[in-house]
Amino acid sequence: MANQPFPAPENPTGPASTKGAGPASFPAQGVPHFTGLNRLGLWTLYMKEVRRFFKVQTQTIWAPAITTLMFLVIFSVAMGRSDRLILGVNFATFVAPGLIVMGMMQNAFANASFSFLAGKIQGTIIDYLMPPLSEGELMLGLIGAAVTRAVMVGLAVFGAMMLWPGVHLTLAHPWAVVWFGLMGSVMLALIGLLTSQWAEKFDHLAAATNFVIAPLSLLSGTFYLIDNLSPLFQTISRLNPFFYVISGFRFGFLGQSDIGSTNQAVVSGAIGLGVLNLVLGTGLYFLLRSGWKLKS
Repeated sequence: MANQPFPAPENPTGPASTKGAGPASFPAQGVPHFTGLNRLGLWTLYMKEVRRFFKVQTQTIWAPAITTLMFLVIFSVAMGRSDRLILGVNFATFVAPGLIVMGMMQNAFANASFSFLAGKIQGTIIDYLMPPLSEGELMLGLIGAAVTRAVMVGLAVFGAMMLWPGVHLTLAHPWAVVWFGLMGSVMLALIGLLTSQWAEKFDHLAAATNFVIAPLSLLSGTFYLIDNLSPLFQTISRLNPFFYVISGFRFGFLGQSDIGSTNQAVVSGAIGLGVLNLVLGTGLYFLLRSGWKLKS
Protein backbone atom coordinates (compact mmCIF):
# COMPACT_ATOMS: atom_id res chain seq x y z
CA MET A 1 0.00 0.00 0.00
CA ALA A 2 1.15 3.46 -0.81
CA ASN A 3 2.12 5.64 2.06
CA GLN A 4 -0.69 8.11 2.72
CA PRO A 5 -0.75 10.79 5.43
CA PHE A 6 -3.13 10.42 8.33
CA PRO A 7 -6.22 12.58 8.05
CA ALA A 8 -6.05 15.82 9.99
CA PRO A 9 -7.92 15.68 13.32
CA GLU A 10 -11.12 17.59 13.53
CA ASN A 11 -11.05 20.89 15.33
CA PRO A 12 -13.12 20.34 18.51
CA THR A 13 -14.17 23.96 18.49
CA GLY A 14 -14.74 24.23 14.78
CA PRO A 15 -17.90 23.76 12.75
CA ALA A 16 -17.21 20.06 12.07
CA SER A 17 -17.54 19.13 15.78
CA THR A 18 -20.55 21.30 16.50
CA LYS A 19 -23.11 20.09 14.07
CA GLY A 20 -26.18 22.16 14.52
CA ALA A 21 -24.63 24.18 17.37
CA GLY A 22 -22.29 27.10 17.64
CA PRO A 23 -18.75 26.84 18.98
CA ALA A 24 -18.33 26.40 22.75
CA SER A 25 -17.97 29.73 24.52
CA PHE A 26 -16.42 30.41 27.90
CA PRO A 27 -16.29 33.62 29.93
CA ALA A 28 -13.16 35.66 29.40
CA GLN A 29 -10.53 35.59 32.10
CA GLY A 30 -11.52 37.71 35.04
CA VAL A 31 -15.19 37.80 34.09
CA PRO A 32 -17.33 36.18 36.85
CA HIS A 33 -19.37 33.15 35.82
CA PHE A 34 -22.07 33.90 38.43
CA THR A 35 -23.81 37.12 37.53
CA GLY A 36 -26.39 37.03 40.34
CA LEU A 37 -26.40 35.83 43.91
CA ASN A 38 -24.43 32.62 44.28
CA ARG A 39 -26.93 30.96 46.62
CA LEU A 40 -25.22 27.56 46.67
CA GLY A 41 -21.80 29.04 47.40
CA LEU A 42 -23.22 31.33 50.09
CA TRP A 43 -25.08 28.46 51.77
CA THR A 44 -21.98 26.24 51.58
CA LEU A 45 -19.79 28.85 53.25
CA TYR A 46 -22.41 29.49 55.93
CA MET A 47 -22.82 25.79 56.74
CA LYS A 48 -19.07 25.28 56.73
CA GLU A 49 -18.65 27.99 59.38
CA VAL A 50 -21.62 26.75 61.44
CA ARG A 51 -20.35 23.16 61.43
CA ARG A 52 -16.89 24.37 62.38
CA PHE A 53 -18.04 25.90 65.68
CA PHE A 54 -20.78 23.32 66.28
CA LYS A 55 -18.24 20.47 66.20
CA VAL A 56 -16.77 21.89 69.39
CA GLN A 57 -20.05 23.12 70.88
CA THR A 58 -18.87 22.40 74.42
CA GLN A 59 -16.27 25.12 73.96
CA THR A 60 -18.19 27.50 71.70
CA ILE A 61 -21.73 27.39 73.13
CA TRP A 62 -22.01 25.73 76.53
CA ALA A 63 -18.78 27.02 78.08
CA PRO A 64 -19.69 30.69 77.42
CA ALA A 65 -23.12 30.05 78.94
CA ILE A 66 -21.58 28.67 82.12
CA THR A 67 -19.01 31.48 82.27
CA THR A 68 -21.73 34.11 81.93
CA LEU A 69 -23.79 32.42 84.63
CA MET A 70 -20.76 32.65 86.92
CA PHE A 71 -20.83 36.44 86.49
CA LEU A 72 -24.43 36.43 87.71
CA VAL A 73 -23.59 34.24 90.69
CA ILE A 74 -20.54 36.28 91.74
CA PHE A 75 -22.17 39.68 91.42
CA SER A 76 -25.40 38.52 93.07
CA VAL A 77 -23.44 37.22 96.04
CA ALA A 78 -21.26 40.34 96.12
CA MET A 79 -24.30 42.63 96.21
CA GLY A 80 -25.53 40.78 99.29
CA ARG A 81 -28.96 42.33 99.79
CA SER A 82 -31.59 40.61 97.64
CA ASP A 83 -34.20 43.29 98.35
CA ARG A 84 -32.30 46.07 96.57
CA LEU A 85 -34.27 47.28 93.55
CA ILE A 86 -32.84 48.71 90.32
CA LEU A 87 -35.32 49.97 87.72
CA GLY A 88 -38.03 48.39 89.84
CA VAL A 89 -36.57 44.85 89.84
CA ASN A 90 -34.04 43.00 91.95
CA PHE A 91 -30.37 43.03 90.99
CA ALA A 92 -30.34 39.53 89.46
CA THR A 93 -33.22 40.37 87.13
CA PHE A 94 -31.64 43.73 86.28
CA VAL A 95 -28.26 42.29 85.32
CA ALA A 96 -29.49 39.14 83.52
CA PRO A 97 -30.43 40.75 80.14
CA GLY A 98 -27.09 42.56 79.96
CA LEU A 99 -25.20 39.33 80.59
CA ILE A 100 -27.19 37.52 77.91
CA VAL A 101 -26.47 40.04 75.17
CA MET A 102 -22.87 40.51 76.35
CA GLY A 103 -22.31 36.78 75.87
CA MET A 104 -23.90 37.00 72.42
CA MET A 105 -21.66 39.88 71.33
CA GLN A 106 -18.44 38.37 72.64
CA ASN A 107 -19.07 35.08 70.87
CA ALA A 108 -20.06 36.78 67.62
CA PHE A 109 -16.70 38.56 67.74
CA ALA A 110 -14.83 35.37 68.60
CA ASN A 111 -16.41 33.42 65.74
CA ALA A 112 -15.89 36.08 63.06
CA SER A 113 -12.38 37.06 64.15
CA PHE A 114 -11.14 33.46 63.90
CA SER A 115 -12.02 32.93 60.24
CA PHE A 116 -9.48 34.98 58.28
CA LEU A 117 -6.80 34.92 60.95
CA ALA A 118 -6.66 31.12 61.14
CA GLY A 119 -6.60 30.98 57.35
CA LYS A 120 -3.69 33.42 57.14
CA ILE A 121 -1.68 31.60 59.79
CA GLN A 122 -2.40 28.07 58.53
CA GLY A 123 -2.13 28.99 54.84
CA THR A 124 -5.75 28.11 54.06
CA ILE A 125 -6.92 31.67 53.36
CA ILE A 126 -7.27 30.62 49.71
CA ASP A 127 -10.29 28.56 50.75
CA TYR A 128 -12.11 31.86 51.37
CA LEU A 129 -10.71 33.85 48.45
CA MET A 130 -10.71 31.31 45.59
CA PRO A 131 -14.40 30.20 45.50
CA PRO A 132 -16.68 32.19 43.15
CA LEU A 133 -18.07 34.38 45.91
CA SER A 134 -18.28 38.15 45.83
CA GLU A 135 -17.10 40.25 48.75
CA GLY A 136 -20.70 40.80 49.81
CA GLU A 137 -21.47 37.08 49.73
CA LEU A 138 -18.31 36.35 51.72
CA MET A 139 -19.39 38.86 54.34
CA LEU A 140 -22.95 37.47 54.48
CA GLY A 141 -21.75 33.90 54.98
CA LEU A 142 -19.25 34.72 57.74
CA ILE A 143 -21.48 37.20 59.56
CA GLY A 144 -24.47 34.88 59.30
CA ALA A 145 -22.51 32.08 60.97
CA ALA A 146 -21.26 34.42 63.71
CA VAL A 147 -24.80 35.64 64.43
CA THR A 148 -26.03 32.03 64.50
CA ARG A 149 -23.47 31.21 67.17
CA ALA A 150 -24.44 34.35 69.09
CA VAL A 151 -28.12 33.39 69.06
CA MET A 152 -27.32 29.86 70.25
CA VAL A 153 -25.21 31.22 73.09
CA GLY A 154 -27.94 33.71 73.96
CA LEU A 155 -30.56 30.97 74.17
CA ALA A 156 -28.24 28.82 76.29
CA VAL A 157 -27.51 31.72 78.66
CA PHE A 158 -31.21 32.62 78.85
CA GLY A 159 -32.06 29.03 79.78
CA ALA A 160 -29.38 29.02 82.46
CA MET A 161 -30.57 32.37 83.83
CA MET A 162 -34.13 31.15 84.17
CA LEU A 163 -32.90 28.37 86.47
CA TRP A 164 -31.28 30.89 88.82
CA PRO A 165 -33.42 31.83 91.84
CA GLY A 166 -34.56 35.42 91.77
CA VAL A 167 -34.36 35.96 88.00
CA HIS A 168 -37.76 36.79 86.48
CA LEU A 169 -37.62 37.77 82.81
CA THR A 170 -40.63 38.60 80.68
CA LEU A 171 -40.77 40.14 77.22
CA ALA A 172 -42.01 43.69 77.61
CA HIS A 173 -40.95 44.76 74.09
CA PRO A 174 -40.03 41.76 71.89
CA TRP A 175 -38.93 44.00 69.01
CA ALA A 176 -36.20 45.51 71.19
CA VAL A 177 -34.91 42.08 72.23
CA VAL A 178 -34.69 40.95 68.61
CA TRP A 179 -33.33 44.20 67.18
CA PHE A 180 -30.68 45.00 69.79
CA GLY A 181 -29.66 41.35 70.08
CA LEU A 182 -29.16 40.99 66.32
CA MET A 183 -27.63 44.45 65.79
CA GLY A 184 -25.20 43.90 68.66
CA SER A 185 -24.17 40.53 67.24
CA VAL A 186 -23.79 41.93 63.71
CA MET A 187 -21.73 44.85 65.02
CA LEU A 188 -19.30 42.55 66.81
CA ALA A 189 -19.16 40.17 63.83
CA LEU A 190 -18.18 43.09 61.59
CA ILE A 191 -15.56 44.25 64.09
CA GLY A 192 -14.31 40.65 64.33
CA LEU A 193 -13.86 40.40 60.55
CA LEU A 194 -12.07 43.75 60.48
CA THR A 195 -9.80 42.57 63.29
CA SER A 196 -8.99 39.27 61.59
CA GLN A 197 -8.19 41.09 58.35
CA TRP A 198 -5.82 43.41 60.20
CA ALA A 199 -4.23 40.88 62.56
CA GLU A 200 -1.20 38.86 61.53
CA LYS A 201 -0.94 36.58 64.57
CA PHE A 202 -3.05 35.46 67.49
CA ASP A 203 -1.31 37.98 69.77
CA HIS A 204 -2.94 40.78 67.77
CA LEU A 205 -6.34 39.18 68.20
CA ALA A 206 -5.77 38.72 71.94
CA ALA A 207 -4.77 42.37 72.24
CA ALA A 208 -7.97 43.52 70.51
CA THR A 209 -10.05 41.24 72.72
CA ASN A 210 -8.43 42.19 76.02
CA PHE A 211 -7.85 45.90 75.46
CA VAL A 212 -10.85 46.88 73.33
CA ILE A 213 -13.74 44.39 73.37
CA ALA A 214 -13.61 43.32 77.04
CA PRO A 215 -13.40 46.88 78.48
CA LEU A 216 -16.16 48.17 76.21
CA SER A 217 -18.34 45.24 77.27
CA LEU A 218 -17.75 45.50 81.01
CA LEU A 219 -18.00 49.30 81.09
CA SER A 220 -21.25 49.45 79.14
CA GLY A 221 -23.69 49.54 82.04
CA THR A 222 -24.12 45.78 82.29
CA PHE A 223 -23.81 45.79 86.09
CA TYR A 224 -24.90 49.33 86.95
CA LEU A 225 -26.91 52.36 85.86
CA ILE A 226 -24.86 55.09 84.28
CA ASP A 227 -26.94 57.62 86.24
CA ASN A 228 -24.77 56.68 89.22
CA LEU A 229 -21.65 57.93 87.43
CA SER A 230 -20.28 61.45 87.29
CA PRO A 231 -21.38 63.61 84.34
CA LEU A 232 -18.04 63.11 82.58
CA PHE A 233 -18.23 59.32 82.74
CA GLN A 234 -21.90 59.40 81.76
CA THR A 235 -20.88 61.21 78.58
CA ILE A 236 -18.11 58.69 77.95
CA SER A 237 -20.56 55.83 78.48
CA ARG A 238 -22.98 57.32 75.94
CA LEU A 239 -20.18 57.31 73.36
CA ASN A 240 -19.81 53.56 73.83
CA PRO A 241 -21.99 51.68 71.29
CA PHE A 242 -22.03 48.66 73.61
CA PHE A 243 -24.02 50.75 76.08
CA TYR A 244 -26.92 51.10 73.65
CA VAL A 245 -26.93 47.37 72.91
CA ILE A 246 -26.97 46.46 76.61
CA SER A 247 -29.57 49.05 77.62
CA GLY A 248 -31.78 48.49 74.57
CA PHE A 249 -31.76 44.72 75.11
CA ARG A 250 -32.61 45.27 78.78
CA PHE A 251 -35.45 47.58 77.73
CA GLY A 252 -36.93 44.70 75.73
CA PHE A 253 -37.26 42.62 78.91
CA LEU A 254 -37.90 45.19 81.64
CA GLY A 255 -39.61 47.97 79.68
CA GLN A 256 -37.11 50.43 81.20
CA SER A 257 -33.56 51.48 80.42
CA ASP A 258 -31.06 54.23 81.11
CA ILE A 259 -30.82 55.28 77.45
CA GLY A 260 -33.54 57.83 78.12
CA SER A 261 -36.81 58.36 79.91
CA THR A 262 -38.95 57.88 76.77
CA ASN A 263 -39.44 55.12 74.22
CA GLN A 264 -38.33 57.57 71.53
CA ALA A 265 -34.84 57.62 73.06
CA VAL A 266 -34.65 53.82 72.74
CA VAL A 267 -35.84 53.99 69.12
CA SER A 268 -33.18 56.61 68.39
CA GLY A 269 -30.56 54.29 69.87
CA ALA A 270 -31.85 51.45 67.71
CA ILE A 271 -31.59 53.59 64.57
CA GLY A 272 -28.11 54.71 65.56
CA LEU A 273 -26.95 51.10 65.88
CA GLY A 274 -28.34 50.31 62.45
CA VAL A 275 -26.48 53.26 60.93
CA LEU A 276 -23.25 52.25 62.70
CA ASN A 277 -23.50 48.72 61.33
CA LEU A 278 -24.12 50.11 57.85
CA VAL A 279 -20.96 52.21 58.11
CA LEU A 280 -18.90 49.29 59.44
CA GLY A 281 -20.25 46.98 56.74
CA THR A 282 -19.47 49.45 53.98
CA GLY A 283 -15.92 49.93 55.26
CA LEU A 284 -15.37 46.17 55.53
CA TYR A 285 -16.74 45.62 52.02
CA PHE A 286 -14.26 48.02 50.43
CA LEU A 287 -11.39 46.63 52.51
CA LEU A 288 -12.22 43.13 51.27
CA ARG A 289 -12.35 44.38 47.70
CA SER A 290 -8.92 45.95 48.10
CA GLY A 291 -7.45 42.66 49.36
CA TRP A 292 -5.68 44.48 52.19
CA LYS A 293 -3.50 41.98 54.12
CA LEU A 294 -5.29 39.11 52.36
CA LYS A 295 -3.99 39.07 48.79
CA SER A 296 -0.65 40.80 49.26
